[in-house]
Amino acid sequence: MAGGKLTPRQKMINLMYLVFIAMLALNMSKEVLSAFGLMNEKFAGVNISQTEQNQKLAEVLANKAAEDEGTNFKNAYDISKQVDKASNELYNFLEDVKKKDILVDFPADSKGILPYEAMDKSNIDEKWFKGDVYKPRGQEIVAKIDDYRNKMKAALGKNVDYQSVLSKVDKLFGTGDVKDSEGVTKKYLDYHYKGFPAIATVAKLSAMQNDIKSMENEVYNVALGNSYKQAASMKTFQAIVALDKNVYFEGEKVTGKVVLGKYDSNTVPTAFEGPGSIENGQAVINATAGGIGEHPVKGSFTFMEDNKPVTIPFDGKYVVVPRPKSANVSADKMNVVYRGVDNPMTITFAGIPDSDVTASAPGMRKVGNGKYMLSPSSGTEVTINVTGKLPTGNVSDKKVFRIKGIPAPTGKIRGEEKATGPASSLASSTVSAVLEDFDFPVTVNVTGFNIKVPGQPTVVVSGNRLNGAAQAAVKKAMKGDVIVISDIKASFAGIGQQAKKVSACTYEIR
Repeated sequence: MAGGKLTPRQKMINLMYLVFIAMLALNMSKEVLSAFGLMNEKFAGVNISQTEQNQKLAEVLANKAAEDEGTNFKNAYDISKQVDKASNELYNFLEDVKKKDILVDFPADSKGILPYEAMDKSNIDEKWFKGDVYKPRGQEIVAKIDDYRNKMKAALGKNVDYQSVLSKVDKLFGTGDVKDSEGVTKKYLDYHYKGFPAIATVAKLSAMQNDIKSMENEVYNVALGNSYKQAASMKTFQAIVALDKNVYFEGEKVTGKVVLGKYDSNTVPTAFEGPGSIENGQAVINATAGGIGEHPVKGSFTFMEDNKPVTIPFDGKYVVVPRPKSANVSADKMNVVYRGVDNPMTITFAGIPDSDVTASAPGMRKVGNGKYMLSPSSGTEVTINVTGKLPTGNVSDKKVFRIKGIPAPTGKIRGEEKATGPASSLASSTVSAVLEDFDFPVTVNVTGFNIKVPGQPTVVVSGNRLNGAAQAAVKKAMKGDVIVISDIKASFAGIGQQAKKVSACTYEIR
């Protein structure tokens, strides 16, 4: 405040001090009293605006301290909190002094205007002084100012950045004895307030409150100005890798960004849209992965800046691939499909949704996502071509299967290809035909067969059980005779072509 160009505020304070000096030599006129009243109003208005500005600076410093992982802004913020506490204590105390010690005798009108012209006498002499010494109230006022000064020194310490502020604190809030213009030593309150008009005392207390706000403002500005350069150092930033998605296929182009940023645990958005929740200045994702394929991660942060919402969108991707459920084991020589039946097949492409996978082959049709039926006709091999659709292009593969015919049915009597037993058991047995080791759903019905008993003519039978003629021939069989059942005729339900000839079966008499 000393030296250099004076601010409008300092000019006003200097002018007030000159008026104080003039008052010592002049008889108070109503105009001078009104001038002090208007000056008090000016200080009151400046104090309000200065308080608002200090609050904004405090918020800026708090945010900077939250961003700073080191000690640059954090130390400055800790100092500012001590200064803010000491400043508020003295400011509020002086406001209480004005109301209880002075303005209690001069109530304001309905518009809040004080009766300046009636405040031409001092009303604090009896409250603060007893002769040349202080009364308890006067002692309290001086103690409060001393306490503020000591707390400011303790907060700012020996930090060279705040030395200019400390020098002003000593000058503006010193409570030592003062020599007047005649060289007479007087106590602090005696020199500044004793005998002065009430309106002058109020104005000077408002001026001290303004000094308090000014000191607080300077501390904030020094803290922000001196700490910003260090906090802006690249050493405080962190490199963040942000790929466009989190899974890539072999040979696919990897795209994304590497950015510099900080995590701010005190930066809490007013609104957040997207997966997860805000923790320590970060959107921590906590969601269940969707179906197989590529999925977006979208949302936005909304902050308040200058009382207006500011929205920051984000847009990312991740890819879901199938969870391993079993080992993929294949017998290279056993890739077989059968001619004449619908061969069910499941066809997938790892990492690609079934809806984006297509397969084709002669005789193949799709019956659902990833599900197909293959009915090969001619040839010994069939090639299945598979295509998967990706955002970056298509991928393809193929698989060759051997084509085999339906195996020859095996004739059986009583469920056996070579059965034995008494003749009576054969007479009541059933002849059947079975497709051995063929796992397709096929229903076989025997419609007829021939039966030959040694020494007896061949009997032709309709159906799957022995008729009367066949039973009569069996009764003539001797122990050890082998009866042959041949030329078995059967119908097959569930296959597209007639099966091969059914093999014969035998029954030995025991």
